[in-house]
Amino acid sequence: MDFTSLRPKKRTNIRIFIGKQYYTFKRYLTWMFGKQKYAEKRQYEWFPHTVYKHQTVLLRQLRGVDMWYQHNKIKNLEIAIKQLNGIVIKPGETFSYWKLIGKPTRKKGYLDGMVLHYGTFKKGIGGGLCQLSNLLYWMTLHTPLTITERNRHSYDVFPDSNRTQPFGSGATCAYNYLDLQIKNNTEGPFQLYLALTDTHLVGEWRALQPSLYSYEIYEKEHQITPAYWGGYVRHNIINRKIYNKQHQLVEDEYVVENHAIMMYEPLLEHKINE
Repeated sequence: MDFTSLRPKKRTNIRIFIGKQYYTFKRYLTWMFGKQKYAEKRQYEWFPHTVYKHQTVLLRQLRGVDMWYQHNKIKNLEIAIKQLNGIVIKPGETFSYWKLIGKPTRKKGYLDGMVLHYGTFKKGIGGGLCQLSNLLYWMTLHTPLTITERNRHSYDVFPDSNRTQPFGSGATCAYNYLDLQIKNNTEGPFQLYLALTDTHLVGEWRALQPSLYSYEIYEKEHQITPAYWGGYVRHNIINRKIYNKQHQLVEDEYVVENHAIMMYEPLLEHKINE
């Protein structure tokens, strides 16, 4: 793919509305009549072994973004994780992010938060839940679970600030047509633990048996390329190294390729990280 040919797309509000309605209805049909068996059981007796644990900072100072977005996001995360915490994915079952959380509404207590929208951001009910889908995706890459649906961000909206994970290692979400789905193709169940501390969103994948493997996620072929229309396109490939208990490399596998239109000057990113 010639990723330098990517450029911002302008769509009318009516086209966006019709498209969302179509794909939302299509997702409902898939949930109702599809052949997938979805995870639904919750259990609060925690499995004894932590397969992978990760946490992300709740309050981030983003360029041009008022902090009330961040504070409302925390409330939205608090509501959403109650629907996911304790979920057990049995062998053969699929975890669907949106099927479990449901539609964010004011009636459920969700607040306006930041929603990315075609290269910029706006307020929207339940905004900020991408932090949760990003966390789940990153954790799952460190397990033998299989990611069957993940949607990438088409735009790189904010400059990196103290980034600790590779660019493009998250998963965007929008109810319900941009979902995160994870299938358990292993022989044992996995359990999800989620919590909020004063400063972090914390998550764990837990299992009945200790993990036989460890995982290293890394990027390669990272490029920032000028595009013909005057902007920049960011590209990388995410790979995963799998090690056995003796820390011997078992496999080095391709995970995903990312392309995103940058909505800021590349030099700004370097200034922020200096």
